[in-house]
Formats: sequence, structure tokens, C-alpha cells
Amino acid sequence: MAPCIQLLKTSTLRGTTHKLSSSKSISNRALILKALSGTQSTVSNLSDARDTVLMTNLVNSPDRIIDVMDAGTTMRFLTAYFAITNQHKVLTGTARMKERPIGILVDALRKVGATISYIEKEGFPPIEIKGFEKQTAAVLTIPGNVSSQYISALMMVAPLLPQGLTLTLTGKTGSVPYIEMTAALMKQFGVIPEIDLKAQTIRIATATYQTSHVVVEADWSAISYWYGFTALARQAEITLPNVSSNSLQGDRVIATIMEKLGVRSTFKDNQLILTQQAAASTLVWDFKDCPDLAQTVVPVCAVKGITGEFTGLESLRIKETDRIAALQNEIAKVGATLTEPETGKWILVPGKIPTSEITIDTYHDHRMAMGFAPWATLTDLLINDPSVVNKSYPGFWADVNSVGIEIVHSN
Repeated sequence: MAPCIQLLKTSTLRGTTHKLSSSKSISNRALILKALSGTQSTVSNLSDARDTVLMTNLVNSPDRIIDVMDAGTTMRFLTAYFAITNQHKVLTGTARMKERPIGILVDALRKVGATISYIEKEGFPPIEIKGFEKQTAAVLTIPGNVSSQYISALMMVAPLLPQGLTLTLTGKTGSVPYIEMTAALMKQFGVIPEIDLKAQTIRIATATYQTSHVVVEADWSAISYWYGFTALARQAEITLPNVSSNSLQGDRVIATIMEKLGVRSTFKDNQLILTQQAAASTLVWDFKDCPDLAQTVVPVCAVKGITGEFTGLESLRIKETDRIAALQNEIAKVGATLTEPETGKWILVPGKIPTSEITIDTYHDHRMAMGFAPWATLTDLLINDPSVVNKSYPGFWADVNSVGIEIVHSN
């Protein structure tokens, strides 16, 4: 794809998306569970996201060196999978991946008996997994407020441990829906974790995964961007096929958030139809259970005149980029601000779309490209490095075009 694309201002949107990705989160978990359950299990309707293609290729790879590129979920899940299945591997990735911490997960796996060492910087990839001989601990204490992917990684391999595993979570547990998603998928493979969120404990007994056949549902993180387009357009009716209101994904809460920002959700015949309604003037929301939605919501508020009071954004610092800094930089282009007057509390003051074209930088981050694309309903938009969407939604630009927005490819 060209190094930049231009989206021409289009205020009326109508159409159906045809390339909406299946859930990357479900796909990646299901692929690990399939590998742990034996060869008879199947996972269908897999996401076409680059992260899931990587997971598919790497989970059973005979190679000693495993390059996860920029896929954080793949790095974390494969670290636990290779360690507990006693595989000798070196896991590495992009320069940014080498800046993303993995020490909490490595420490936990070392405590239960895995031998893992750092090749370059302590606490960060690349890492070398040297094996697993015997279980040396059955109870672990792990922060619940850093990344739920560490917790999910440990949950999925726990049944293979001779003594099972009990996780005690400290701090305010974030991204709870992702933990619940992992538990629900484990149940589909015949293992039922005992989760007590009040006591902040997860207990998983030794068990054998059973054969299962999983069909992956549409990705609500990807769906969220169409809420953004609908919220900002002058007129819109967007249809998303193969979407169910009953979902394992925590990001389905975007329907509730966007109801406040002017979008009505109608489920009919396994389709989601988005239309417009009146919006509130302020939004107060805690993103701790749905941090990936911040890059959808913040750009909408910034240009729709909606003041925001947000919490739960902490984990955005350790994603594909420092997403808080990236959001601050890009919304500043319309005069909006995102500040932290007290620790953990963020205030968004909206700005105003200028009459001239805006250039959006994407910071090697798929969600920056897709989260800001809805501004094209208000002004001409230049998106740098548009191919970043391949990480989670390769057909995104084709779908943008299908609802009426003209795209000009630049060199």
C-alpha cells in the first residue's frame, strides 16, 4: 500500500461492510487451546489479522527462533505455551516489541518451574526458553492492573501443571472481560476455571483439554470504528453483517458508550445496523475493562464537542506505541487536549475541525489509523502509513470505500 492515502470529505455514509475481521482476541486464544487439546480440535472463521496469521504459523513451528514481529498477544501467549510444553525456543520481535515489558510473565513462569533467560535487556524480549522439568510452585501472586494477557497466558497453560495453579491478583484488576473470555473458551475445551473476582483469585485444577470445534465471531474492536464514522457523519446508516448481540468480547460495550455519543444500535437477522440519534455533551467512562476502545472514543469526542472524563487508560502506555502520547499529539491538530490533572484521571477538552486538510500520523499502530479515519466525515484527511491496519483489519480501507468515502492513493 502507498505510504499515505487521502480520504476525501464525505458527510453522508451508507452501505454494508464486507471485510470485517473475526475476533483477533478469540482467534489467538482458540489457537493456543487447540494446540493444547490435540490434533482433533478445529477453529473456523479465524481472523485474517496479521497477528492471527502469525499465531497460526508459529504455534506449531519447528523453528528454534520465533519472530512474533509486533504482535504482543502472540509474544505473551507463546511464551507461556512454549515454556510449559517444554520447548526450547528463542522469542524475538520488532524494535518496538523489544521495548514492551514481559518480566511479570517471565517471573511467574520461572516460579512455577520454567527456565527462561533474557538475551538482551532484563525484563524485555528477546527471551530464550530452555525448558520445564517440574512444577516448583502452585500459587502465584501477579498484578491484575498491568496486562490481562499475562493472566490469560498463565490460565491457558495451568491445566498442564501437575499441581494446577492458583493466581492471586493484586491491585485493581483491569480488562476483566478478556479474562472472562479466556475462561469461556477454556470451558469450550472442557476445562472450567474457578474465578472469584471479589477475592481476586483464579483457581485452575490439573485437567486434560478435550476436543472442541470453535467458530470465531466478528471482532467488536473492529466494529467500534464504524460507530465512530456513524457518530461524526451528518447522515449515516451502516450495516455490519454476521454480528451477534451475544458476545464473549468486552469491547461490545462500545454500543453502550456510543449510545451516549449519538449512535443507535439495531440487531436484526444477525446484522448490526448503525444509525444516528441525539448525543450527550459529556462522557464519563472507565476504560480499564476496554482500553482498546479509547482510540475510537477520544477522536470522536475531540471533534464532536463532547467533554470527556476518563479513567483506566494506564495500560495504553505499553501497547504498540505510547497510545496516550499518540492520542494527545493527533487531537492537538484540531485544538483538543487530553490531560491528566491527577494520577489516573484524564480530562478531554474538545477542539474544532479546521477547514484545511489534516494529516494523521499512525505511530506503527493500527488503532491510530482506524480510530482517526472517521474524521474524514468532516474534512479531507491524509493518513500516513495506512498499511498498519493489516495487524487487525486488513480489509478496513476497502470497507471505508464501500460506505461512500473516496480514497486517493499517494506515492
